[in-house]
Amino acid sequence: MATPFYITTPIYYVNARPHLGHAYTTIAADVVRRFHAMSSDRTYFLTGTDEHGDKIVRAAKKENCTPREYVDKISGLFQNLWPELNISNDAFIRTTNPAHMAVVETILQRIYDSGDIYFSEYEGLYCFGCERFYTERELVDGCCPDHQTPPETIKESNYFFKMGRYQQWLIDHIETHPDFIRPERYKNEVLAFLREPLGDLCISRPKSRLKWGITLPFDHDYVTYVWFDALLNYISALGYPDGERYQTFWPVAQHIVAKDILKPHGIYWPIMLKAAGLPIYQHLNVHGYWNVDQSKMSKSIGNVIEPLEMKNIYGLDAFRFFLMRDMAFGLDSSFSEEALVQRINADLANDLGNLFSRVLSMAHKYFGGVIPEPDPAVEKEMDLGLEENSRTAIKAFSAAMDVFAFHKGLAAVWEFITHMNKYVDVTAPWTLAKNKAARKQLETVIYNLLEGLRIISGLIYPVMPDTAVTMQKHLGMTGEDKFYKLERLNAWRGITPGVKLRKSVSLFPRVDPEKKKQVPEAVAAPAKPAKPIKPEIGIDDFAKVDLRVATVVSCQPVPRAKKLLQLEVDLGETRTIVSGIAGNYAPDELVGKQVIVVANLKPVKLMGVLSKGMLIAANDVSGVTVATLDKPVTPGTPLS
Repeated sequence: MATPFYITTPIYYVNARPHLGHAYTTIAADVVRRFHAMSSDRTYFLTGTDEHGDKIVRAAKKENCTPREYVDKISGLFQNLWPELNISNDAFIRTTNPAHMAVVETILQRIYDSGDIYFSEYEGLYCFGCERFYTERELVDGCCPDHQTPPETIKESNYFFKMGRYQQWLIDHIETHPDFIRPERYKNEVLAFLREPLGDLCISRPKSRLKWGITLPFDHDYVTYVWFDALLNYISALGYPDGERYQTFWPVAQHIVAKDILKPHGIYWPIMLKAAGLPIYQHLNVHGYWNVDQSKMSKSIGNVIEPLEMKNIYGLDAFRFFLMRDMAFGLDSSFSEEALVQRINADLANDLGNLFSRVLSMAHKYFGGVIPEPDPAVEKEMDLGLEENSRTAIKAFSAAMDVFAFHKGLAAVWEFITHMNKYVDVTAPWTLAKNKAARKQLETVIYNLLEGLRIISGLIYPVMPDTAVTMQKHLGMTGEDKFYKLERLNAWRGITPGVKLRKSVSLFPRVDPEKKKQVPEAVAAPAKPAKPIKPEIGIDDFAKVDLRVATVVSCQPVPRAKKLLQLEVDLGETRTIVSGIAGNYAPDELVGKQVIVVANLKPVKLMGVLSKGMLIAANDVSGVTVATLDKPVTPGTPLS
């Protein structure tokens, strides 16, 4: 029977548009859900929006609309963003949903009836940005620690939740469940806070000050404090109290939150559940901030990163990979486009992309694109340990992903990719191919390399699902194969001999950040007038030129030639092309790229190398730029 697994993001406050921080948290939850699907767990993934409170009223007023119109608009931005980022959530909850509001009223009435909610007058320091009261010891230099503004003194009558009554219970629970809050630094932070008297929590706002909220069931002159409303989404979305999903998934609930909302989730929420007589969640998983220019992202200082902009420029899977690889879960991390480009070029283009392109190209070159049959005796004799390396990678990957250490999980996969690249160098298939007596060794080597790519395609699935599917299709597997299941990845020899492989494809073309920066300038102010258009030709003349898509398999300098590079390209067949682009490209920059070539140009010898074709490129004051494609295409495809 499948093990249930329930993962949630916080429900995002709709006083502003979604940004990189929202994207990271939600992609992290998506990665976790996909990882548990690899184990055949029965998963449920919840996200949504928090839509009540004073900040919503203020934001709506600025937009000259009603709070309802405003929350509908911003919530829609979140709902529309997640499919763009390949988020696989099962449900999206809004706190303005009537079903959720009914659950909030039920829980409030239950806690009120038990005597844990009372009415009193209170004077305190209130931050309108946080919509909460602060004690003097919580302030930093007299200011709210999040908004850096002094709170206002407010005196009013409200309802209070006897949170202090459960303080020792929560301390005992955390100490007897050491991984209840993780990473450990955040558990220690909560325990440090609980060393001081907790006090009671103001859980209402008078309608004379705020009407946009859920009315208290026991006093219609007040609305619910936004946190007492929002946190209950985690059970209302499951159909509490009688829903089958609630019975199945709530006992295994896992929350992902950023560290700025540690206190509500680590203190308010478990105490609310205890007071209502409900079981508490299993784990609270807390991540750090994404900083930009050494500062936490803030709309006010203008350093907010738009997720769709990054995805549209660099590709979705590359963006997802960077977020999971560059942040150690629990710690802060710095975002920069330079770091993103470096990850793409080093890890994705050079390591994974180049390996994938090399292995498939060799399979086509030596075996006509058909998966060869390995020889067990030869494999035992060669004893290069690829199968053992794969099992080590799977074990390390699984252990890391299970505790949300995404960067460690990916590091384990990339260690296996390094083993694969070394395996290519050590076995030297190009040398084996020259010796007929080594045919069985060549078959075994290529089979093992293809099998290693199958393992990699499964392991990267939670983080880069589209790339994983592309890889498995090119490895001759169908979409129904469930190639990412851990039980299949642990079984060596999952690739079927005799299956026809698709042509190689460039998974991740290298990114040249300098050329990206130069393009707008060149368009806005060309350094010199464009060259005049050549005389017109007829369609028959143009039809004589055979333009084809080719994948660069290898590239090296031509000896004694400063400007020439010798490229081996796959355009349905292997060709050698010599091109005068050495001054603009290093050889390793081109490997894996898909380029456009003139396939029917008469062969010509350049510095002793026979060139069978010509690369299409642009040449202006910034240098030579090779024409490439914006998405993978089968090598040999004609252009028209």
